[in-house]
Amino acid sequence: MSEINTEPNDTESFDAQQITESAEAGEQKLPTVDVSADYEASKEFSVSDIDRTSAGAEAAAAATAPKFPIPAPTEFAKPADTSGNPDDFRSMAQDITPAGTPGEVTDDLIQKALDLGTPGS
Repeated sequence: MSEINTEPNDTESFDAQQITESAEAGEQKLPTVDVSADYEASKEFSVSDIDRTSAGAEAAAAATAPKFPIPAPTEFAKPADTSGNPDDFRSMAQDITPAGTPGEVTDDLIQKALDLGTPGS
């Protein structure tokens, strides 16, 4: 069975080791990185040539235009009821869920259950 080598220095590739040794010996110069110059140069690639002209704006508008007609929103004027009357809310709730809906527990149903008593009595 082979053993796994966990030495951090041995995980380096041969090429990387050769470059490190030649740089330490002064035979090879390591590349320098000018981050600000690279950043400025990258800005040229962030915008395509067509986007610098009016044709780019036209192409973008054509690409993002909706394919189907979009209807205009309609406004429904519903005046707010500021009376604070709970009966108004109950009548609105009755319109949404009328009385007698299956599975609904009402006071009458509870009273009938109390009158009948518990099962087995």
